[in-house]
Amino acid sequence: MQFHRIALPALVAMHMAVPALAQETGSVNPKPLPPLANPNDPNVAAKQLFGRKLTPANLQTRSIGFYAKGCLAGARALPINGDTWQVMRLSRNRNFGHPELIALLERLAKKVPKVSNWPGLLVGDISQARGGPMLTGHASHQVGLDADIWLTPMPRRELTRLEREEMSATMVVAPNRLDVDPKVWSRSHVAVIRAAAQEPDVERIFVNAAIKKALCRDAGNGDRSWLSKVRPMYGHDYHFHIRIKCPAGSDDCTPQEPPASSEGCAASDLAYWFSDAVLHPKPPKTPPKPKPPMTLSQLPPACKQVLLAP
Repeated sequence: MQFHRIALPALVAMHMAVPALAQETGSVNPKPLPPLANPNDPNVAAKQLFGRKLTPANLQTRSIGFYAKGCLAGARALPINGDTWQVMRLSRNRNFGHPELIALLERLAKKVPKVSNWPGLLVGDISQARGGPMLTGHASHQVGLDADIWLTPMPRRELTRLEREEMSATMVVAPNRLDVDPKVWSRSHVAVIRAAAQEPDVERIFVNAAIKKALCRDAGNGDRSWLSKVRPMYGHDYHFHIRIKCPAGSDDCTPQEPPASSEGCAASDLAYWFSDAVLHPKPPKTPPKPKPPMTLSQLPPACKQVLLAP
């Protein structure tokens, strides 16, 4: 199975930034972003424009563009509380998604207590109200088809607002980064990720390579076909990332190639992820110049309509 490779300078930056972003705390009383001095300036970063839209675009529902370069019309919010889920980091206002993703999350959450000893799911970032680039944390999550699920079972009580902003998800990767932490990892982790991967609309699930390694080992001898959807990716120590296919009716949605059918469990499939260059990246001699932020003109043309819609 072939996986996307990232140049080492970019890897170093990602390796250092992702854990902090994944567990960044929020505020019970977040301050609204100040108005932009000139929102029509073509050089304004698209993340500044979409980050200020707090409600969905009143347009026909559709995902527009690619997972890391697009927007979302007619989003639906995942309620912050359900019988078997709770939304975390409410101050981020990122519990919006395509209705098909929201329905999948609700359906998966109901399955979780039946297949594991978890009472339910703690849901992290999905998308902003109109999708698009985010001010912090993600390159993807732009079209309402990605969702982060904490590797922490939902408690049997409703979390307070402060807890949702400040508590940390569970780190399941061992300190040496070569495997999961046996003190934390459980059969329920396997069962929950398996249940997500077995959903027909799910195309990919991203996890830390150590988690992928553990899933390969602990999946058993029954149906293992779901493992082909589970892909190693940088970070993802505290959560797993669900990505669904482009939904019907979203003709402007740009799909990915379907994942390879192999399990991706061979030593050769995982060797790159456990190489010294990945586990212990050395800072580049010359720090890479940061890429300029994406502007509205770089997104699909329909995203301007989404941004301006009531």
